[in-house]
Amino acid sequence: MITIGSRKSKLAMWQTETVAGTLNKSGMETQINSMETKGDKILNVSIAKIGSKGVFTEELEEQLAGGITDIAVHSAKDMQSLLPEGFALIAFTERERVNDVLLSTDGGIDLSDSSRPVKIGTSSVRRRALLRHYYPHVEAVEMRGNLQTRIRKMEDGDCDALILAYAGVKRMGYEKMIVMEFDEKKFIPPVGQGCIAIEASTSLDVEKAVRIRDCLNNKESEDCLLAERSFLKQLEGGCSIPAFGLAVLENDEITLTAGLASLDGQNILCREERGLRQDAEQLGMRIGEYILDNGGREMLVEIRRQQT
Repeated sequence: MITIGSRKSKLAMWQTETVAGTLNKSGMETQINSMETKGDKILNVSIAKIGSKGVFTEELEEQLAGGITDIAVHSAKDMQSLLPEGFALIAFTERERVNDVLLSTDGGIDLSDSSRPVKIGTSSVRRRALLRHYYPHVEAVEMRGNLQTRIRKMEDGDCDALILAYAGVKRMGYEKMIVMEFDEKKFIPPVGQGCIAIEASTSLDVEKAVRIRDCLNNKESEDCLLAERSFLKQLEGGCSIPAFGLAVLENDEITLTAGLASLDGQNILCREERGLRQDAEQLGMRIGEYILDNGGREMLVEIRRQQT
């Protein structure tokens, strides 16, 4: 029996049930324990100001450490770059399309039209920064909550549109509401977007961990995520800083494009490099060091000063 920890939101449960179904097909029985995390409960404060690197993971990790659950299912983009001692990501699923999309009930929204004021709801500091950089006439408004809550707030008039990950929109069946797709080469996604990550305690039975990994892990996703997460680790970052990173695998080479934006979107640091897939983590480290050495350290100091 594999016990699985999950957040309670519909999207989190979709991801968890998908993972459980895959394990079931391979002959393993599963049981799901769902719960609300700090990030789910505190909706009137931005993620950056809640004061925890593991706003969506902390409580799930307590269950893992206590042996209540064997694994926890996460959106990879929610995972902090440096896990607490005693935990590891043991598998990454096949990745969905990584780009951001704009959702609205108004099909006439055109972000290229600077004459029309538009309010866009988002809880992401990266999306806010990139919107300010590419669409300075747009107003970004804080929008927390699960996907269904955000759509309801938009329909109530809190904003004109929502910017979200395509993966979550597709998984929840809201594709018909997409009015714009952002180019991931320009509007670069956060590290891990579109991928599901499986976390376990390092004390989990080795044989059980190997069986789970063999069943769930997608090696192409893993190599790309290793590069992206290695970059983010150099910045000591998570979802509270406007960092971005996307690794693309072609044959035996990974191309990683990654960087950091200022909160106001005025300054964007970006670097693209290519390396062998077996050197994925070294590739991420190199780009992270480059960003830090070329203005990133100072930018991070200013970002954290503004967030306190």
